[in-house]
Amino acid sequence: MISVAFVCLGNICRSPMAELIFKKLVEERGLNPSFKITSFGTSDWEEGNPIYPPAKRTLERHNIPGEHIAKQISKRDILNNDYILVMDTNNLFAVLSISGDSCSEKIFKLRAFTGDNSDIADPWYTLNFEKAYSDIEEGCIKFLEYLLKERKEAFDYDKRH
Repeated sequence: MISVAFVCLGNICRSPMAELIFKKLVEERGLNPSFKITSFGTSDWEEGNPIYPPAKRTLERHNIPGEHIAKQISKRDILNNDYILVMDTNNLFAVLSISGDSCSEKIFKLRAFTGDNSDIADPWYTLNFEKAYSDIEEGCIKFLEYLLKERKEAFDYDKRH
C-alpha cells in the first residue's frame, strides 16, 4: 500500500481538493486497495473545520464528492506516509521544518510531477478555485502516472494478494 498525504496551509482548500481529486482518479482505475490518501495543513488555524464552501462547490461542479475535516500535520504523519505532496514553497519549508529535515526524499511540490515546479496559488487569496482545481488535477494525474511507472511492483503485489 502506498500512503499519500497532500498538504497546504490550512487544510480547507487546496489539500482537501487534492485528496478528493486523487481519490477519484485512484477509484476510477480500481486502485483503491493500493492506496491510503489523506490531507493536512501546516497550521492549526482551521483545525476541525470542513472544506471551504467555494472549494467544495468547485469539486461538486467536477463531479467529485466528499467530505473533509481540517487537521494539522505532525512529524508522525510525515514519517507514516510514503509521499508528502505540498501545494507551494511555503508548505514545503514548513513540512521540512516539522520533520526536522529528516524526510526530504519523500516531500515534493505537487506541480513538480508536471515538469513545472511552480506553486499552486492559494484560492483563499486569489478566489480562483477553478485555476487551483485545474493545477491540482494536472498534478494528481501526473503523480499517478509517475507511481504507475515507478512503483509498478507495488500494484503488481496488490493484484496478487
